[in-house]
Amino acid sequence: MNALSSRIKSIPESATLAMAAKAREMKEKGIEVISLSLGEPDFKTPKHIQEGAKEAIDSENYFAYPPVNGYLDLRKAISEKFKRDNGLDYGPDQIVVSNGAKQSIANVMMAILNPGDEVIVLTPYWVSYSAMILLAEGKPVFVRGTIETDFKATADQIKEAITDKTKAIIFSSPCNPTGSVFTREELEGIASVLRDREDITIISDEIYELINFGSKHESIGTLDGMLERTVTVNGFSKGFAMTGWRVGYIGAPQWIAKASNKMQGQYTSGNCSIAQRAALTALTGPMEPTLEMSKAYERRRGLVYDLLSDIPGFEVNMPQGAFYFFPNVRHYLGKSTGDVKIETVNDLCLYLLEDAHVSLVTGEAFGDPECLRLSYAASEEDLKSAISKIKESLAKLS
Repeated sequence: MNALSSRIKSIPESATLAMAAKAREMKEKGIEVISLSLGEPDFKTPKHIQEGAKEAIDSENYFAYPPVNGYLDLRKAISEKFKRDNGLDYGPDQIVVSNGAKQSIANVMMAILNPGDEVIVLTPYWVSYSAMILLAEGKPVFVRGTIETDFKATADQIKEAITDKTKAIIFSSPCNPTGSVFTREELEGIASVLRDREDITIISDEIYELINFGSKHESIGTLDGMLERTVTVNGFSKGFAMTGWRVGYIGAPQWIAKASNKMQGQYTSGNCSIAQRAALTALTGPMEPTLEMSKAYERRRGLVYDLLSDIPGFEVNMPQGAFYFFPNVRHYLGKSTGDVKIETVNDLCLYLLEDAHVSLVTGEAFGDPECLRLSYAASEEDLKSAISKIKESLAKLS
């Protein structure tokens, strides 16, 4: 008899990927579905980055295995980026390039956690954080922010959650799924709680750094005493529209960088050589395409905010970054139409997929069972159509 490990049984399927799969199944049956479920830019990778990859292929110098932690010139460029843009002093030997930011975080979890170690997860959170912690035999401890606090947990909440077993804390800013952004003052509040616990590693996921509509992006690693304990996670998928290229990276204390390199060396080895050359082009080339993408997202944010605010029962905040809305939809729980009864937000998302042909993701997967996530990384035409259909379908519920 074949038996799966308890390890794999302990984690759920990615909710975002599961909903995308359901939408694809409907499309294969000829049903038009507008997908607002995946966090994937709808822009193409900028031309100059494509050319960087082509040049690498034509040179024929990048067909062999690359170094596990990434080419030195790319790590130097990342080190310079950290200093220039973030005020973070990570040397090239503190950089590890991975197959996306997801692997970067997984490497760190596997490197630092022992069975039973606790990781504080600021909630709402990206769906894979908890699964990665469980796979590393750790225990996620959720500290929840609500729509009333712009979905940001407070320093006092974090202080209450810390125990002798706390090994790390992880959060994203700008946040997936809420779009919330921590201010420097808010980060300082978190840092003040953590300063006397030097055994706690801070994992700061900054993959949406370049999609920020408010004040200057702030990194917790710049605060007094934090750099030596902070792993800063970033990558190229969002800001450079390079999701399929799969290039992410960390800047970390050297002991964690070495451990992540060791971990990656046994699992996947180095990131794709050609993708790394494209990434180097992205970091050293013009930023105008990225700035234009960010401006487009900001325009869509305003459009979607107005449209969602016009739906009865939707509680909506104004996100300051990323490309998501995370409306509270508790108003619709317990409602029904025909044979359909909405008991959970997952029920609501499935109903909207079937009735409105719009793909969304339940907030339960992100740590808030009263919300759903909508990605506005889609054309304005699709966004207008999708939200109109959502509104019509919701009007059928009573």
